[in-house]
Amino acid sequence: MRDSVLAVSSIVKKYGSNISDFLIIGGGVIGMASALELAEAGHTVTLLERGWCGHEASWAGGGIVSPLYPWEQPDAISRLAIVSESMYPTFTERLVCATGVDPEYHIRGLLYLDPENPTRACAWARRMKQTLRVFDRDAFEGQEPSINTDTGGLSMPDLGSVRNPRLGRALRQYLDQSPRVTLYEHLNVQKLWLRDGHDVVVETSRGAYTGGFTVICAGAWTPRLCADLGVALPIRPVKGQMLLLRPQKLDDFPLLNRVVLHDSRYLIPRADGRILVGSTLEPEAGFDKQPSIKARESLWHTAVAMLPALADYRIEHQWAGLRPGTPDGMPLIGAVPGIARLYVNAGHHRSGLVMAPAAAQLLADILLRRDRIVDPEPFQPVGASNSRYAGMTV
Repeated sequence: MRDSVLAVSSIVKKYGSNISDFLIIGGGVIGMASALELAEAGHTVTLLERGWCGHEASWAGGGIVSPLYPWEQPDAISRLAIVSESMYPTFTERLVCATGVDPEYHIRGLLYLDPENPTRACAWARRMKQTLRVFDRDAFEGQEPSINTDTGGLSMPDLGSVRNPRLGRALRQYLDQSPRVTLYEHLNVQKLWLRDGHDVVVETSRGAYTGGFTVICAGAWTPRLCADLGVALPIRPVKGQMLLLRPQKLDDFPLLNRVVLHDSRYLIPRADGRILVGSTLEPEAGFDKQPSIKARESLWHTAVAMLPALADYRIEHQWAGLRPGTPDGMPLIGAVPGIARLYVNAGHHRSGLVMAPAAAQLLADILLRRDRIVDPEPFQPVGASNSRYAGMTV
């Protein structure tokens, strides 16, 4: 941390005293959790958000606290996700106690209908010491009698889910209460540049900002910011659309008690009786966030095929978000090559909510030179031309 203190001292002498130890760009769950972790370690943080905090990909996700098919991901993702899952009960309880906003974290389990590669899944569970059970059709119907299945599937009974808009609101309120955090919303970052060849300056619609260290947590928009400094990061937007279904009466007997996943689409029960349906995967949509009729119909048919009684529910809301994807599925957490004191925490794709507590702690471990909760090497940011991405589409 000595480097940070020296950096801040040097900048203050030249440019004034309104300088934080850390300047974070991006107020999604990843950015806010990173700010929380650094502030709780005793450091000052300035966070810049171009809209409302927690209202981009963080708001648009489903809130399943696990990668959808973890056995299809690199083991490094599983290790980070498993640590994050273990942190969620304490993480959300701390937010509830401090703010009164309940993110509705519940451990209800997750059921996989007819999964591919069940042998691979079981091998992954043994390797990662995770509970995974095989269910036949009768046992599956005993768990969720309303679900339509001809065979059965797998169960991970220890997995939880969170109501992500409430998580974002709780984090935002927690930071707003912190004396170490200065939070700016509706502040558009226009350009990044280097002053004196090494101080990152962030030009915004309301003036320039800098800090001892700069951390970019801007999701799918991260490459645009890094491009100003001549750095190409392989992150692109992957559009995902979702539906929220409402029963005729919110106090009706719940049709679903657990998250159910089939062919990368899922049903998530909410505490108030609503059911969330997700999601499409549209990697070619660019930055278009407009919901479509085609996706609406596709998600509706998926939901009714999985749970026929949903035909009596009505569509209350449809929306889209942009997940920040990388070619190999690995998020980028650490120092940006070639730029002193510039770091990134982005590219978590569909697992930003899953990884947020652990990704924030890992970044803080790197910045503050603490013992790492997991090996950071697999997440080290590299440029798009790096051999790690040879043959992959960026």
